Amino acid sequence: MNERRPVRTVCVFCGSRPGADPAFMEAAAELGAAIAERKMTLVYGGAKVGLMGALAEGALRAGGRVVGVIPKMLVAKEIAHDGLSELYLSESMHERKERMIALADAFITMPGGFGTYDELFEALTLAQLGFHDKPSGLLNVKGFFDPLVALVRHTIASGFAAPQHEGLVVAEASPARLLDALVAWRPQPLGEKWTDRRVAT
Repeated sequence: MNERRPVRTVCVFCGSRPGADPAFMEAAAELGAAIAERKMTLVYGGAKVGLMGALAEGALRAGGRVVGVIPKMLVAKEIAHDGLSELYLSESMHERKERMIALADAFITMPGGFGTYDELFEALTLAQLGFHDKPSGLLNVKGFFDPLVALVRHTIASGFAAPQHEGLVVAEASPARLLDALVAWRPQPLGEKWTDRRVAT
């Protein structure tokens, strides 16, 4: 059995919009507080608006350490948070993701838009390819990620990912249960990604 990775720093991907249901903002604040209460460092996208802002404020109010990473071109658009423990300014979206992934021991994705999905799938793809062995979780607020979980299973059933790759991401509806799952998660052998090397003719 592979050893558990200590989770000291949690990177959260989430939207810079509040979403249509107040439950999303409430869950973001709750998650930030839960991370801080466990003496973990929060890494996130550096904004003070939307779910990102609620997440950061929840952690800061609970006395947590919060690190933001935001591209210079988005400082004004996403309104960079000026009260964080640290704020990194990146040159690009790619550099932002790279820094966030490098800083984290685990990843949590909350509801968000296209950028949030991009961050989630970058982390999952790197895990699938063996570039890291860090756990990923979905905070499935009010079933938001049910269609995505179904898509992952459909992808596996259709032969475009291996069955064991489903274990790269866990989903829970509450911040506490999700953090527990990430702390308990152990990397498993993923096998060969390319199981069928037939060449098209």
